[in-house]
Amino acid sequence: MPTDRRPEYFKGAQLRVGIIGLGYVGLPLGLRFAEAGHRVTGFDTDPGKVEKLNRGQTYIQHIQQNKIQQFVQSKHFTATADFSRLAEVDAIIICVPTPLDQRREPDLSYVQATAESIRPHLQRGQLVVLESTTYPGTTEELVLPVLESTGMKCPVAHGPEHDQIATDFFLAFSPEREDPGNKQYGLAQIPKVVGGVNPPSGRAACSLYAQIVAKVIPVSSTQAAEMTKLLENIFRCVNIALVNELKMLGMRMGIDIWEVIDAAATKPFGFMPFYPGPGLGGHCIPVDPYYLSWKAREYDFSTRFIELAGEVNTAMPYHVVDSVATALNERQKPLKGSRIMVLGVAYKKDVDDLRESPSLKIIEQLTLRGAKVEYNDPHFPVIHKLRHYNFEGMKSVPIDSKSLAAYDCVLIATDHTSYDYPMIVESSQLVVDTRNATRRIARNRNKIVLV
Repeated sequence: MPTDRRPEYFKGAQLRVGIIGLGYVGLPLGLRFAEAGHRVTGFDTDPGKVEKLNRGQTYIQHIQQNKIQQFVQSKHFTATADFSRLAEVDAIIICVPTPLDQRREPDLSYVQATAESIRPHLQRGQLVVLESTTYPGTTEELVLPVLESTGMKCPVAHGPEHDQIATDFFLAFSPEREDPGNKQYGLAQIPKVVGGVNPPSGRAACSLYAQIVAKVIPVSSTQAAEMTKLLENIFRCVNIALVNELKMLGMRMGIDIWEVIDAAATKPFGFMPFYPGPGLGGHCIPVDPYYLSWKAREYDFSTRFIELAGEVNTAMPYHVVDSVATALNERQKPLKGSRIMVLGVAYKKDVDDLRESPSLKIIEQLTLRGAKVEYNDPHFPVIHKLRHYNFEGMKSVPIDSKSLAAYDCVLIATDHTSYDYPMIVESSQLVVDTRNATRRIARNRNKIVLV
């Protein structure tokens, strides 16, 4: 394995690529590199994941098991918990979680621990790329000092005048743009934004990613690449907050916001539809805005739009719970003691992803207010251990026309396409719909409350 790699080296065939973190981001990325003909070693601290992958099994629903089996059998993909094997690879890509703590401040402990795990095995000429979403400055302020403590240097330098700067290893940031369940845009079709600590690092990372995606977008620095991902998700967060607020206003005014959005979406320019819901979910949109708000305070700057959007979206699960209580009250039933079936705990339809799901907050708040809550989700037979909720072991309850009739309220929290919505409305006493999943049902509209 060459020790004096140059940026152009990463254009070569049959590279050895190490992926740290084999979750919703890292596993698809590793399989894509394997598909392009490279040798991939996946690193994870969870021995259960490692064992499953090496047996050719999947634990993420939308990732096909036969694809894993194919690359394991061809030896283009292997998984390990032995981080000393990082010394064997040409490029190391970090795909670990960057959650918020209970104070809604960035928790970079996973990134810090990963950088520390790379340090004793870092080789001269290796490329290290951080993909985990974070605030601008993380790559240079957190990852770089840890790696440079080896004695090897990767000088921070921006601009074409530093194109030939000497560097012992390469370091870059390239934000993940994974969208689980999206059948239209897969990893290979989504352009990859890349920013290096210096020009050689940027070129090395561009050379690497150009082999697996249709287009690479180089930017001037790691900070610009880090900010790009935040802008993408803050844009969505702010616009979702806007339609959530308009939804609540429309409810008071007797206006169907879904009808309004559909009408506005017919304009062929200057408008992009966003849709209201029970709150934000997933690993990006509920989290990313707070990363920038936190970093902005270092510059004595208040991100008022971002913080207001966060307030609106954070309040939505509580709005849903209040709406359930109101709907039951209108039927002369108290929330306390009522039996409630929550349909869907995934953060969006047709995925097996619970991260930051608003359904979890809704279940928690309904339970705290005395309701007897059960859930159904075809993608989650059992709720696994969670960071902020004590639902571990809670099981999905089967539903049919007879069982639904026994609940005081059926709450549609996630609009999975597998649900038979006409049957649900027909069988239920009351349906509270947070996703407009019942929009095409004409019968029994008196049972449906849109919130």
